[in-house]
Amino acid sequence: MTSIRIAVVGIGNCASSLVQGLEHYREGTNDAVGLMHWEMGGYRPSDLKVVAAWDVDRRKVGKDVAEAIFAKPNCTAVFAPNVPSTGTIVRMGAVLDGVADHMDEFPEERTFVVANDAQPTKEDVVAELKRSGADVLMNYLPVGSQQATEFYAECALEAGVAFVNNIPVFIASNPEWAAKFEAAGVPIIGDDIKAQLGATIVHRVLTDLFAKRGVKLDRTYQLNTGGNTDFLNMHNHRRLASKKISKTEAVQSVAAERLSDENVHIGPSDYVPWQNDNKVCFLRMEGQLFGGVPMNLELRLSVEDSPNSAGVAIDMIRCAKIARDRGLAGVIDPASAYFCKHPRHQVTDDQAHEAVEQFIKAA
Repeated sequence: MTSIRIAVVGIGNCASSLVQGLEHYREGTNDAVGLMHWEMGGYRPSDLKVVAAWDVDRRKVGKDVAEAIFAKPNCTAVFAPNVPSTGTIVRMGAVLDGVADHMDEFPEERTFVVANDAQPTKEDVVAELKRSGADVLMNYLPVGSQQATEFYAECALEAGVAFVNNIPVFIASNPEWAAKFEAAGVPIIGDDIKAQLGATIVHRVLTDLFAKRGVKLDRTYQLNTGGNTDFLNMHNHRRLASKKISKTEAVQSVAAERLSDENVHIGPSDYVPWQNDNKVCFLRMEGQLFGGVPMNLELRLSVEDSPNSAGVAIDMIRCAKIARDRGLAGVIDPASAYFCKHPRHQVTDDQAHEAVEQFIKAA
C-alpha cells in the first residue's frame, strides 16, 4: 500500500505523542504493544507521514515538526526522543478563537506565545493541503475553538482532504456539516477523540456493566484534573461547554435509564500545573442491587493523557484513508462511534467495535 500523508493543525501534546508514535512503531517495531490494530486495510503506523502542519506558537512556527513537538508548552512523556527530521516545516496557523484570553495570565512556559507571522487565508491552507498531497487533516486545536475548527473543516472540504475532528467542537455530529462533507464527497470522522483507556471509556464500560447486570444507577460523577495546556485552556469554563456535553452524552447513551441532570456530573474539574500531561480521574457511581440494597463504586485512574489518545488517532487516520480509498463520503459512522465520544449516532461499545471491525474488513 502507499503511505498515508497527514496534515496536522495544532502541534501540541497530542500531536507530539502521535509523531513520536510513528517513530516508535517505525517498520513494525514494537507493534505488539499498545496498538488496537497492528495493521488496518493494509496500512501500518509506519506508513503514516506528516506532510503539512500549522500552529500559532512562535516556538514552533518555522521549525521542523520533529523539533516543534518538543517545544514548550508541550509537556507530555518523551518515549521517542530521537524523531528524525520530517522535512515538514510548521506554518503559521489561523488564530481566530483558538487561543483563550485568560492564557495571558500564566507563565510563557505553561501557555501559548502567539507568533507575529501573517495568518493564512483559507486559500493559503487549501493550496498547502493540495501541494503536500495530504490525505487526512487532523484537528488538534484547543477545546472551544469553534471558529478555528470550522475554518479548517472548510479547508478540508475545498481541498478534498478527509477530516478527523479530535476535539469537542461538533462537526461530524452536526447535521449541516455532515451534509456538507457528504455533498463534497469527503470523509469525516468525529467528534472528540475517545482515549485508548481513558476516563470516558472506563466510565462507559462500567455504566454498560451496571445496565447489563441489572444494577440501577442512581447517580455518578467523573472529576478530572491535569496540568497540560488543554486543562489550562479549559480553566475558562466558557470554553468547556461542548466538552461537558460530549463526555456526559458518551456515558448517558449507555445507561439503562437516562439520569437527571442533578444526578450526573462529568467533566474537567481543575488545572494542577505539576501534573503536566498526567490526567487523574476520580470516578464515583452509586446504585441499587437486588432488593434495592445500595452500593457504590469509587475508582481512581491515572494516565499520561496524550499518548493515551495517539494509538486511537492512528486508527482514525487509517480509517479515514480507507474511506477515501473506497470513495466513501460524509460521516464514517463505524469509526466515529468507536473512536469518538460524540458521534452522530451513539451505540454501545460492543456494537461500535463490531461495526468498525466489519468496516475494516469490507472489500
